[in-house]
Amino acid sequence: MRRLIAVAITCWICSFAALARAQQIDVAFAGGSLNSPGNSFSGGTFLPAEGGGAFVGFNGDVLFKPFWKGNVGVQAEVNWRASQGMYGGQLPYRPLFYDFNAMYARRFSKYFGAEALAGIGGESIRFYSNSYQNCDIYGNCTNYMSSNHFMGDFGGGLRFYPYGNFFVRPEMRLYLINNNAEFSSSHPVIYGVSIGYAFGGGSK
Repeated sequence: MRRLIAVAITCWICSFAALARAQQIDVAFAGGSLNSPGNSFSGGTFLPAEGGGAFVGFNGDVLFKPFWKGNVGVQAEVNWRASQGMYGGQLPYRPLFYDFNAMYARRFSKYFGAEALAGIGGESIRFYSNSYQNCDIYGNCTNYMSSNHFMGDFGGGLRFYPYGNFFVRPEMRLYLINNNAEFSSSHPVIYGVSIGYAFGGGSK
């Protein structure tokens, strides 16, 4: 997981650096929780709920100032469960979500703004066990197996600027996960708050 997070952050930094001239760049740290329908049975198989637990993550966006008065841009983010959950009360697991979005954001005043976004990404569910190891051809081994799913996402947030370009953003994301067969629902929702800074945003 550390390697995946490091790669994602590196890609964001490189992309944002290349687009830095005459743009607004926002970076933020996120915290929240995942909500989904409760446990269910399908064909006699028990399917646990995916919701619950604390989630943390990072996100960033670039707004293109020459277009739509700087209100349109792109965004990327990754969110993961901070601690392992228990799948069916027996097997430790941790879900991770990552997505890339088109974004519309607008700052209405010195202290308030809003945004909406939509895009695509993926879910990676890691199931842990000390009874096996997965090793690649280079000899790198892990104590988990991953189940990966394509997904779409929609969401938005409200930005509050208490001081300069520092912002606090209550937000939500609806994940539409393809064939999320391990859980009772394919459309969990994450609610949370991001704390970040807008570089080049300018105060109104």
